[in-house]
This record gives sequence, structure tokens and C-alpha cells, in this order.
Amino acid sequence: MFAAAQAVRQGMRVLLLEKNERLGKKLAITGKGRCNVTNNCTAEEVLKNIPRNPRFLYSAIYGFPPERTMAFFEENGCPLKTERGNRVFPVSDRSADVIAALERAMKSPLLERRLDTVTGLITQEGRIAGVKTQKGIVSCKSVLLCTGGASYPLTGSTGDGYLLAKAVGHTVIEPTGSLVPLVSESDCADMQGLSLRNTELKLLDAKGRIAFKEFGELLFTHFGLSGPMALSASAHMREGEKYTVSLDLKPALDEAKLDARFLRDFEKYANRSMENALADLYPHSMIPVLLKRCGIDPAMQANALTKQLRRALLEQTKRFLLPISGTRPVEEAIITRGGVDVKQIDPKTMQSKLVGGLYFAGEIIDCDAYTGGFNLQIAWATAYAAINAIAETKFDKSVL
Repeated sequence: MFAAAQAVRQGMRVLLLEKNERLGKKLAITGKGRCNVTNNCTAEEVLKNIPRNPRFLYSAIYGFPPERTMAFFEENGCPLKTERGNRVFPVSDRSADVIAALERAMKSPLLERRLDTVTGLITQEGRIAGVKTQKGIVSCKSVLLCTGGASYPLTGSTGDGYLLAKAVGHTVIEPTGSLVPLVSESDCADMQGLSLRNTELKLLDAKGRIAFKEFGELLFTHFGLSGPMALSASAHMREGEKYTVSLDLKPALDEAKLDARFLRDFEKYANRSMENALADLYPHSMIPVLLKRCGIDPAMQANALTKQLRRALLEQTKRFLLPISGTRPVEEAIITRGGVDVKQIDPKTMQSKLVGGLYFAGEIIDCDAYTGGFNLQIAWATAYAAINAIAETKFDKSVL
């Protein structure tokens, strides 16, 4: 939709082929239905939040940074606001208003929409000549694939674009889930529904090296971990490798200050059971888990706690370890990691290096970012780069 809007703006005839009965179906559910359209930061900051192939996106992101994304939606009747973490949402908190802005922007006699499914690309002498669809053949000089990845397949992201790209010679890096919850066969289920804030998470590889580190929010579930930090950590996990999550439950306190806090609380609640003496320090559902890990009887009085057991409690607080056995399925991922190999795409134009007139934009490309509007920013920027490149071609300006 964004690419079509940019294309008609530059005087191109556009045929938009969509297999869903309505446009923007996946956009409608992003940001829990509020649609986090971008992040209100610099192009440089965007690139810092892209762990996979950021250098490839340098030209596109600088060519269309977040400020231009925000201006586009404001100009098309969707007022925006910036929230925590510089996340940008429509003032209305309705993704429908983002879709409506795109509808307004692409409204033009130059645009034709068609409910149809593309089944193949037609090439002649190494160039795009048209597309095959379920309803027939369409001749064209340029094709822009904006099919998304493989996450949320019920919205239409069923990996079609990967098959189309493969059929004309492109390498597709195996799609897996990114920004996806983590599976841990530990005691997470005992704390199901518990949300932690102001916690530090470290993702450790098999050798104990830090693969990712962040401070923020986390959610315990029946299968493991979710929430912003867990989702971001998943973007750093490599297939087939083992990982452990290490949580610092009290990052604001070093070990000496934490031990002093223990002594104060245990003196204050000297005659209480350990289960009750820890109520000021930890969430209720976490206390039994901590005590079990430390080998402390919940009924033990606080004044009976030994120095050794107090040390065990301190260790668990600063290094609460959770072995990670994997991630949830790609269908549950916010975005897809993997896609068309960036080595086969021109980073300035988003044009295929293998097939002239074939362009890519968005999640179909092997690039992914953290949560916070960065992935949609990649989509807008790559679509803008592709349309600009098509506009500069000397042949008949028609784009799919």
C-alpha cells in the first residue's frame, strides 16, 4: 500500500495484486491493534536496533528515516503520538486509522486493485516480463514483492514471496521466528502470569558469553518467557545452539547493598516465616520458587536463616538462571528472520541482482529488527527506495 502510494505520486501506473479480501490485514493486528508505525529516533538509532544485516539497510534508512514516515502519516490524516521507548502510534490508538491513511495516499486513477494470487514470475532474457496469477497473465516491466514473511499466516503471510523469489534463482535464507517467545523447561510455569519490570536480562551462549543484554520487562508463561526483553533476545539466537537466560532481579543493588537489605528485612521480620519475610523484596508468586531453588524451608523463621542460605538467596537474585530449549513456532513470531539473501539485492535500489525489474521490500528481505516500530520502518524505507529506483528507469513506468 505504501509502495503503491509512492508510485502513483510519481505518475506510475500501478496494479496492486492482493490475495486477501481486504488490504492491510496484517497491519491491523500490529502493536496489539494499535500499530506502532515507527520509532521517533534518528536513522542512526534505527540501524543500531537492527541486529541482522544493518549495513545493507544503511542507504534505505537514511533515504527515508522515521521523521519522513511520521510526516507521511500526518499529511495523510493520521495524527501520531510518541510513547515510552520512542514508539510512535496513531493518536486514536487504532491501527484502522493507519490503514485509512494509506488508502487515502494511494487513491488515484493510476491505481488498479485486483483480488488475485500471484503464482509465478515471468522473465525474458533475464528481465521481468510479467506475472502469472490464478486469473491469468499480467504483462509488466517491474515487479515489487511486498509479501511479508511467514509469521501470522492467517493474515496471508504464508511465505509465497519466498517461493516466487526462489523460482527465478534467488537464495532464501531459511525463515525462522524472530521476536518470538522463548521456551524454558524450568520453573517458569510456577510463576505463570507474573510480569517483572526493572529487571536485567542476559542471554548467555553455551560458553557463557553474553549474546544479548537488556534492561526492562519480562513475562513468565506456562511454556517459558515472553515480554519485550524475551522477544528481543530471540533475535540473537542461532539455530541449533544452546542458550541460558540469566536474570538480575535487583539490578539497582550491587551484592553488598542487597545483602545489607536482606539483613535489615530479616531483622525487621525476625519472627516471621521466610515466605512472609521476603514479601517486600519479591513478587508473591516468585517467593516459593526462590526458596525452593535455595533449599530454604518456607516455614523457617527469618532469624534462623544461616549466612550460607542467605548467600544462596543473593546468588539466585543476581543470577536467576533459566535454560532455554528453543523458541515458539514461527507462526507465533512477530516477524520472520531469514528471507531473500541480501547479497542478491542492490542495497540502494532494492532491485534483484539476478533479475532486472524485480524489486523487494519489507520482511521478505533477510533483515529484522527489535520491537519498537523498527521493523515497519524497514518496510517503509525499502519500499520507498524501490519505488524511487523504478521511477528513474527509462522504460514504460508500470509497477506491480
